[in-house]
Amino acid sequence: MKKPELLAPGGSLEKLKTAIDYGADAVYIGGEAFSLRVAAENFSKDDMREGIKYAHDRGKKVYLTANILPHNSDIEQFEDFVKEIRPLGFDAVLIADLGLFDMMRELAPEIPIHVSTQANNVNYRSAIMWHKLGATRVVLAREMSFNEIAQIREKIPADLELEAFVHGAMCISYSGRCLLSNYMTSRDSNMGACSHPCRWNYKLVEEKRPGQYMDVFENERGSFIFNSKDLCMIEHIPELVQSGISSLKIEGRVKTSYYVATVVGAYRREIDRYFADPENYTFNQAEYDELCKVSHRPYTTGFYYHKPDENSQVYTSSSYIRDYELIGIVLDYDENTSIATITQRNRFFKGDEVEIIQPMKPFFTQTIGEMTDEDGNEIEVANHAEQIVKFKTAQPVCKGAMIRKKR
Repeated sequence: MKKPELLAPGGSLEKLKTAIDYGADAVYIGGEAFSLRVAAENFSKDDMREGIKYAHDRGKKVYLTANILPHNSDIEQFEDFVKEIRPLGFDAVLIADLGLFDMMRELAPEIPIHVSTQANNVNYRSAIMWHKLGATRVVLAREMSFNEIAQIREKIPADLELEAFVHGAMCISYSGRCLLSNYMTSRDSNMGACSHPCRWNYKLVEEKRPGQYMDVFENERGSFIFNSKDLCMIEHIPELVQSGISSLKIEGRVKTSYYVATVVGAYRREIDRYFADPENYTFNQAEYDELCKVSHRPYTTGFYYHKPDENSQVYTSSSYIRDYELIGIVLDYDENTSIATITQRNRFFKGDEVEIIQPMKPFFTQTIGEMTDEDGNEIEVANHAEQIVKFKTAQPVCKGAMIRKKR
């Protein structure tokens, strides 16, 4: 039983480093073109080079997403793009389009190719065909059950890896192939510019009653009939491992570094706990609670056990659950005085109870005692953006540790 790779999103160089520090085995990133997340900060060539070095120095991998569904005008630019990224040392490139796949094989044959979930991989014959063409990994569509995944694993070549999403936002459309954004806002979701109209509030209009908007309602605010819950499979690590999935993928390149740190850390700890003693493993509820401390919608297991029903949607609101907020990041720590230097992210007060998270360690809780500003003046509140604040921590902390507070 091989331990699966934990694959994390890297929406920026900072997030890539955060993912690696908190336990990811690999990170997927997007360049400034051909990635399906134009809302992410994405990577310049220099950022790519630095991020790859950071990962490789720690024995980790970096994958490049180039999984748009291209039009004719994109083809010539893609050739230049491949020539530019080829020498950087990526461990694989994610492709969804057959034409771009062929170009990657032709222009950079030494770079492994992973077939993106956008290619709608839902059966073993398509997986076998991609393998024959040269793919080393297939990212499964989200619409797959454990039984179907096991059947695919049984029938495909042993050296073809399977990757599957285990955490993050779900798309209402099939494998992310959606035309709703194009229709409503002229923003192409298959080119990375989705405006997420599936999260909007919709009403019903009868053709002979123009201007009369009737709620398709669950409550007085209307109904968000396309608004899916978020995927969360942390309670099902044994089933994920036994299904033959090689890489467990976390969604979220446009999420914050705090989100990446928290989610990656929780999955890392739970995967390691399972492999430390599979026969006596029991799920640690504290890790699910940890995942509830990031911005999220209510959680679901998606398609893994059955096709989603009415309980897999959120009808009353498109808002996220945000019970905790990041209030500061540690810039430095003095071991002699136990005083940490913090850069403020959200307002906090002397006397607040906070939680401090850091790589590869459980969080700890403390109350903020005496605190000072950058010049040593005692203060009661840190209420200026990126204000430098100092206070004593109950335990040693590292640079980059994050401080959060319940709202």
